Amino acid sequence: MSPYRLPDAFLETLLQEDCPCGDATTFALDIGHLPGHLVFRARGEMVLCGSEEAQRLGELRGLTAVGPLRVSGSPLAAGDEILCLGGDAASLHLVWKTAQTLMEYLSGIASSTAAIVAAARRGHPAASVVCTRKNFPGTKAAAIKAVFSGGASPHRPSLSETLLVFPEHRAFLRDEAPGTTIERLRHRWPERAIVVEVDSESEARRWIDAGADILQLEKMPVDTLRQIAAHAAASRQVTKIAAAGGIDVGNAAAYAEAGAQILVTSAPYFARPRDVAVTMESG
Repeated sequence: MSPYRLPDAFLETLLQEDCPCGDATTFALDIGHLPGHLVFRARGEMVLCGSEEAQRLGELRGLTAVGPLRVSGSPLAAGDEILCLGGDAASLHLVWKTAQTLMEYLSGIASSTAAIVAAARRGHPAASVVCTRKNFPGTKAAAIKAVFSGGASPHRPSLSETLLVFPEHRAFLRDEAPGTTIERLRHRWPERAIVVEVDSESEARRWIDAGADILQLEKMPVDTLRQIAAHAAASRQVTKIAAAGGIDVGNAAAYAEAGAQILVTSAPYFARPRDVAVTMESG
């Protein structure tokens, strides 16, 4: 099931951007009134995302879905039909490339996410994958939908969502003890988990002992993470271990096996788009 559909205002912006003054070629050929069909298919294996938006793009220009829609999150094989739209040639050409490209980019993110999730769970079946907020600016809602479709969740959708204490924050705290910082945060925002990012084993141990809810280990070697996870398990504190920085499909299993319950990654946002084949037919 699709997690949500992107709003019409966003989709209208995409259509207007691609066709601000009408389709010159279709108008010049005088074929816009002729009926036809537009069929989208997977060219190769992928985890689909954006099909609901593709259908809605068509509806916004008067097209009608013909047959069933494959929903976001569906695993597809080469040749699987995603969506068929019917209507006049002018509208088909207006929607064609925007719908195709949106599905290709979002399916790339979803497919990459799914691969990292699968790798992480080979390392430990309970491992979770979360994706950072390093998506291309302006694409957050679309990118997060693709992350959900791939079986992961957002790390922190915005600065307003979570308490994540970076070294850059601690630079302004002078020599405040970790326990004091944790106590202050719990008092100011008691229902939020406190996440602390560290980049050394000694610092990790200090924040575990201080009671951080989640310790985010930045670019930590697997063997070092294993030692920190063992310290957390032996501690009286209940601190989850998150691995961050350079997490991808090639190392996710190793980090999960070493004791990272959460894998924080930006890799899916840089994945190659998945090919969506398009067939246009008259009649």
